[in-house]
Amino acid sequence: MKKARMGSFCYRTDRGLVRMTNEDQALVLINNSGSVFLVVADGIGGQAQGDLASKIAVDTLAEEFRNKTSFWSALDARNWLLRSIRKANKAVFNEAQSNKQYKDMGTTLVVALVHRRRLIVANIGDSRAYLCDFYHQMKRLTEDQTFVDYLVKVGQLDPEAKEVDPRRHVLVNALGVSLAASIDIKSYRYRGETILLCSDGLYNNITEAQLADIISLHENIEVRAEKMIEAANINGGSDNIAVALWEDEV
Repeated sequence: MKKARMGSFCYRTDRGLVRMTNEDQALVLINNSGSVFLVVADGIGGQAQGDLASKIAVDTLAEEFRNKTSFWSALDARNWLLRSIRKANKAVFNEAQSNKQYKDMGTTLVVALVHRRRLIVANIGDSRAYLCDFYHQMKRLTEDQTFVDYLVKVGQLDPEAKEVDPRRHVLVNALGVSLAASIDIKSYRYRGETILLCSDGLYNNITEAQLADIISLHENIEVRAEKMIEAANINGGSDNIAVALWEDEV
């Protein structure tokens, strides 16, 4: 049996200062073979619908990870992640179809899976994954799947204009809204950098430079996660906030 990966982790959610309910979910899990699994989900559909969608997605993925004791290779890990996300998508979709109360519910989803020295990141929607390197430089690993980001990509909107565009929160992709899930998945070499997953309630209220400054603090990982949430709330707390952090032991 491989030695478990040594490191620190933390996950937190917060209602923020504007929303009446919290539809965000976050989780970090480690198995005995040394793989690390992080997930953040931001429910859509309003109140009970969004809360249920994100919970179903995270609970389904957590169960799949707990049942998968090891990965044979990075390819095995990638294929497992795709299968598990599709299973979570089906679970959310079927629940929405079976109950009119949950019609049109869905969720964003961002997942990071560390297997040995590979980092596999999957994304649906506009929750994000970041790496913070040893020089405290932030690197975003995901692309927001929103309408304004699509307009920027095809040259119909200036990048500077998207931050104030009233359509900036309109998603073009979400988990559970259709039976087939469109999943953006990428693989990276992992050197032990800090991994941060978050919902838009964090990054819309705090800059990447501020995030890097907090990650670089000589505090335990729980304190730094709380400081991120505190900073986002000080800057308006305009949405629910989810944070999942992992750091390799160095």
